[in-house]
Amino acid sequence: MDHPLVFEPLFMERVWGGRRIENLPGKRLPPSVRIGEAWEIVDREEAQSVVHDGPFRGWTLHELWVERRAQIFGVGLPETKRFPLLCKILDAQERLSVQVHPPAEVAPRLGGEPKTEMWYLLDASLDSDLYAGLKSGVDRQAFERALHEGNVAEKLHSFPIKAGDAMFIPSGRVHAIGAGNLIIEVQQNSDTTYRVFDWNRLGLDGKPRELHVSESMTSINFDDIEPAILEVDGEVLVECTEFCVERWALDQPRTSTGHHFAIFTVTDGRVECAGRTFERGAFFLMAASSTDRELRPLTSGTRVLRTTIPYVPS
Repeated sequence: MDHPLVFEPLFMERVWGGRRIENLPGKRLPPSVRIGEAWEIVDREEAQSVVHDGPFRGWTLHELWVERRAQIFGVGLPETKRFPLLCKILDAQERLSVQVHPPAEVAPRLGGEPKTEMWYLLDASLDSDLYAGLKSGVDRQAFERALHEGNVAEKLHSFPIKAGDAMFIPSGRVHAIGAGNLIIEVQQNSDTTYRVFDWNRLGLDGKPRELHVSESMTSINFDDIEPAILEVDGEVLVECTEFCVERWALDQPRTSTGHHFAIFTVTDGRVECAGRTFERGAFFLMAASSTDRELRPLTSGTRVLRTTIPYVPS
């Protein structure tokens, strides 16, 4: 199979969203709503990626995972009911809530799913920032006082960012995305988010959004002090038990080796694969059984992210 799999994105309205995703080639947003997320690769009961064209046109990601796993994804994968990753584009026109995702050892008793993720800055305004972890000297008691006093932002570690930066967000790390950021997100297949503070903002219905203070306080790692933007030495941005994300700078054709699938995301320029052209913001899945695994840059400065799953040795 040499046809890269391209899925229809699912656009999610969010109170903090905007319209910048439609500036990416091929992204046609529904009119007159604030779109905060484009779910590009997803296999959940309530949301399914559907193949856009080619021999598997109309198939869902879940059908491919269940019925064509070896052909599309390869062997040696974790035994999960659903495809274990979720890939998104986020448009933070306004800053997101201060939130946390539960660690694996905590999630079951809270009725949620663990979630580790990473962010890649596709674009950022001049005054954009991120919040991740706590400032030095902030413990659980100081954070609880800040919640009651409404000055949580003063306790969070924040830092300026620029396009091309990347950040790792393991479960348990309290975080928020500042306004003005356009982000590629790769995460565990989970939709559990606990909001601990929402900047006193009203939701789309004009009412304050629900907070999950108890769940958040149970989930936050209070030893997570002032984490840094990823300092990348080589191509690997993040390698953890859930996923591996690499950044490839393509100044000449390059072959994706191995006999497993890979998800590619174009962050800069244009690339050709198996006779198809992909532009900035495009996602495509190279099947495990693909024989044409070469990526050919069509412009200078072409860059892609390559996302895979660690395989279980047989």
